[in-house]
Amino acid sequence: MRRLPAILLGLLLLLWEGGCRLSGLSPLILPPPSSVAAAFWTHLPLLASQALTTGGEILAGSALALAVALPLALLLFLVPSLEAFLAPLLVASQAIPVFALAPLLILWFGYGPGSKVVMAAIVVFFPITVSFLAGLRDCDDDYRNLLRLLGAGPIRTFVVLHLPWSLPFLLAGLKAGLSVATIGAVIGEWVGAKAGLGYLMIQANARLQTDLVFAAVLALTFMGLSLWIAVDRLERRLLRWKGGE
Repeated sequence: MRRLPAILLGLLLLLWEGGCRLSGLSPLILPPPSSVAAAFWTHLPLLASQALTTGGEILAGSALALAVALPLALLLFLVPSLEAFLAPLLVASQAIPVFALAPLLILWFGYGPGSKVVMAAIVVFFPITVSFLAGLRDCDDDYRNLLRLLGAGPIRTFVVLHLPWSLPFLLAGLKAGLSVATIGAVIGEWVGAKAGLGYLMIQANARLQTDLVFAAVLALTFMGLSLWIAVDRLERRLLRWKGGE
């Protein structure tokens, strides 16, 4: 079963390669995987340098999202009455298309990395906030009552019980957010940038280098998978107490 995804991916690549070869489709429209792999290898130094820019924006945006999401979720947990006021704002922040915000962020923060960091933070912020808040509220009442009987105060109950209980939820939200954080950064680079994989894609598309566009998409895919795997390994290490390993 573990080999099934690799087998399916191999079959998909074979169908893609064969379809491009047999149909005579212009590589300017859809290059075969072999051409994409060749472009990826040929332009690897360029892709790596641009990936560093985009990766830095994603990590900075994720850190900004965590800095805002964690205190906000904690505030909503401690003061439930605020949720009626803030929940519509949180939902509205996700209902607005990310692409519609990009020009405004470029106007406010310029063409540098600042606008891309904020864009990535917007994408990552919501799943972290919702997941962490759900984890804080999901704590079993029996454990709360037990700690109360043992004389634990609210602060100790929160530190000993609520935080460890919410950690799996938080990591799940972080995993989901980081896996799509590339969307925010790349959209920001599409609208206006001086570097990054999104900027490279726009430049390659203008020069009809479709294989390089696909190579940049491949680099973004590797980046998203790497972030997801990194959080997954962190989750496995931090949650050993749950008996996962």
